[in-house]
Amino acid sequence: MDRRLFPILFAVLAAGCGKGNFSAKANAAAGSTLRIAIHTQPTTLDPALVQDVDTGDLVQNIYEGLVAYGEDNKIKPMLAESWTVEDGGKTYVFKIRKAKFHNGREITAGDFKWTFERNADPKLRSPITLGYLGDIVGIKERGEGKATEISGVTAPDDRTLRITLDKPRPYFLGKLTYPCGFVLAKEVVGNTEINSAKTSVGTGPFTLAEYVPAQQVDLKSFPDYWDGAPKIDRYVRPVIQDAQARLGKFRNGELDMLTLERQDLAAVDSDAKLKPQLRAQPRPAIYYLGMNQGAYAPFKDKRVRRAFAMAVDRKKIADDLVGLPLAGGLVPVGVPGSREDLAPIPYDPEGARALIAQAGFPGGKGLPALTIHYREGRPDSQLLAVAAAQDLEKNIGLKVQPRSMEWRSFLEARNQEKLPFYGASWYGDYLDPQNFLSFLLRTGASENHDGYSNPAFDELVDQGDTMEEGPDRLRIYQTAEDILLDDTARIPVYMGRDMVLVSPRLQGLRYNLLGTMPMSKVTLAP
Repeated sequence: MDRRLFPILFAVLAAGCGKGNFSAKANAAAGSTLRIAIHTQPTTLDPALVQDVDTGDLVQNIYEGLVAYGEDNKIKPMLAESWTVEDGGKTYVFKIRKAKFHNGREITAGDFKWTFERNADPKLRSPITLGYLGDIVGIKERGEGKATEISGVTAPDDRTLRITLDKPRPYFLGKLTYPCGFVLAKEVVGNTEINSAKTSVGTGPFTLAEYVPAQQVDLKSFPDYWDGAPKIDRYVRPVIQDAQARLGKFRNGELDMLTLERQDLAAVDSDAKLKPQLRAQPRPAIYYLGMNQGAYAPFKDKRVRRAFAMAVDRKKIADDLVGLPLAGGLVPVGVPGSREDLAPIPYDPEGARALIAQAGFPGGKGLPALTIHYREGRPDSQLLAVAAAQDLEKNIGLKVQPRSMEWRSFLEARNQEKLPFYGASWYGDYLDPQNFLSFLLRTGASENHDGYSNPAFDELVDQGDTMEEGPDRLRIYQTAEDILLDDTARIPVYMGRDMVLVSPRLQGLRYNLLGTMPMSKVTLAP
């Protein structure tokens, strides 16, 4: 697929040190130990429950699926060494390579069948499996508890896996790269959430040696990894919530890689040591304001949603507060079908006041009290929420209270459609516009947490979802995106891009447009 990267100038803030929280074991083996901080505690260790980028980056080093995206942003074989597509695009036949679980047992095609059925089990309450694997025949029946097996997944022998879809889906292989498609060892995992090293048994380049909640994740090299054992002995992920502490540890050589907060970039030219270590990592991501029509009745009125968008100075937030490109649409640059020339909804306080009055709330009177929720521990999220709240009070007369939430609690509340108004982001999971359109906002979609529904949009994306790849399909999606923007289904604010510090001793780091790839090939210089 076509990829476009961006030339970027960056800045980095020189910061002081923070208190250490590494295990003695990790410090003792620093020469052969890769150390990368996690900003907040992982939301889960279970691939079937992963909903966020940070946790996904962690578990992809422990578990693997049939396929993955390579450095060229194209699908490549992983545990499937090859595959064919039959029945007009509805059936995929995978040949499973010889590889071992961390407990030493060789994987089989039946392990994938069991994993998919386990992940779709309604008792597990996976918030993602039916969204990512829902195109498979029979998985909805399994998810509703009406079947014990998934009829569309069969394993004729130990090396052959057949998956049958309801319709041809050109993006299906991309969906299989998401963690709920990663294979699990049934003899140790079971049907409850994976939450310890004992049950975290995958096929990836690293095994989970130890997990201390809110403190550290400790991974160990897997010597029998099918693609060759990693060249480092350990991979340690300390949980460090304070941005200044993280940057201080990187400057002191206690971390080998660090994703920076935007406000830490202003003083890059003043630090000659850090500046050469800074890298740009473009990501297909949109930061947005979500409006839940079921939890806040005024959002059912398109005029209210539009007024909110016109009342928030999104260009100021993008340019002055976070320093990232303003988003005009909902499909980010780099994803096929994205359009850089889309004009953003204008900042128009007077027009916002007029729309709110037309909707029956002149000067904001009569609008119920409203809270805007955001993820704790992420300054960018706080900046977005606070700026939006201030603009809404100033421009339409509604007092909005910003409130942070612990990350897993935020996700659970959003999944249950309990957040009326919130600041969030959507990072692409696979490189197809479907992941930003029908996957998120089609009527009844499992990731549609805002109660949005428009039959015209549904009809268009239903066409695009089953068409062959090509310009006609992309034009269908662009028309569907225009409907979302006209409806103000959600408010796009800015596009994502990671700013990463990488120590000179860390070599062999691999990227693609979706982020950092597993650390199986990295080396550490003395």
